Amino acid sequence: MTQSALEVTRARLADWELVRKWAVAEGWNPGLDDARAFFAQDPEGFFLGRLDGEPVSAISVVNYSEAYAFLGFYLVRPDLRGQGHGLATWRAALAHAGDRTVGLDGVPDQQDNYRRSGFVLAHRTARWVGEPPTSAEPAPDVVPAAEVDAAALAAYDGACHPAERPRFLDRWVGTPGHRALARVTDGRLTGYGVVRPAEDEARIGPLFADTPADAAALLDALAAEARALGSPRVAIDVPEPNEPATTLAASRGLTPTFATARMYTGPTRPVAHARIYGITTLELG
Repeated sequence: MTQSALEVTRARLADWELVRKWAVAEGWNPGLDDARAFFAQDPEGFFLGRLDGEPVSAISVVNYSEAYAFLGFYLVRPDLRGQGHGLATWRAALAHAGDRTVGLDGVPDQQDNYRRSGFVLAHRTARWVGEPPTSAEPAPDVVPAAEVDAAALAAYDGACHPAERPRFLDRWVGTPGHRALARVTDGRLTGYGVVRPAEDEARIGPLFADTPADAAALLDALAAEARALGSPRVAIDVPEPNEPATTLAASRGLTPTFATARMYTGPTRPVAHARIYGITTLELG
C-alpha cells in the first residue's frame, strides 16, 4: 500500500481551535480565546500538516518585524509521531521566517534537537502556579489598560519584546474575557499586565513592570481579576534570570511546575529584561 504524503498548508483562524485542543491535551493550558490576537499579528504564520486532508501536525511561525519571528504550537498528533511529519511541517513553516532571527520556548529535553536547527539557549522560563492570597486593599494606582494612552502602552510593551507588536497588543488587551491592567504612578506608566481565562488556571501574561513594587501591585490586581473570572488559581511564566520575579511569585504562594528553554537562532534587539516578570505566552513569545 502507498503511504499518503504529508501536505503542509497555511491554517486559517477557524482551523486553530483544533490545535488549541491538541495543546490542552499536552497540558499547556492555552488561553480560551488567544487565537484572534495571534492571527491579528501575522495571519499567514500558521500551518497545518494534513494526511488525506486530515490535520495531523501544526506549527506557528509568526513574523513580528523584518528582523524577528517566533515559533510555537509545534505539535504532532500522538498516534502519528515518529514518522517524520513534525520535521516536515517544521521545515515548511520555517521558510515563512526568511532570514529573520527566530525564537521559541521549548521543553528542555528537546534542546539538542533545536540546537541542530540553529537555536541557541538564552534562558530558562518556569511556570509558577497557585492561588494567590486575597488582597484586602485594592492595588494603588492600578487602572484598566484602556485608560492608558495606546501609544504609551505600545511603547512600553515594545521595550520588553524583541519587536514592536501593536496589532497583537491591540487585540490582546481588547479580547473579551482578557483583563488588562496598568499601573500609572505620578502620571507615568510603570507597568502593565493581562490575565485571561484558560483551560485550567487563569494565565497571566505579560507582566511587565519597572520595579518589584509595581509588579506586585499588578500581580495582586490581576489575581483579583482572575477570581472575578471564576479562577482563583493562576499561572505565570517567569524568566529565571529575573530573580525579583521569581521571589515575587514565591511570595504569593505560587510554586514552579515545569520549565521551558527560550532559544534563538540569532541576535535580537536589546530588551528591558529587568521589567519582564512574566512573558506574554509560551506559544507566541
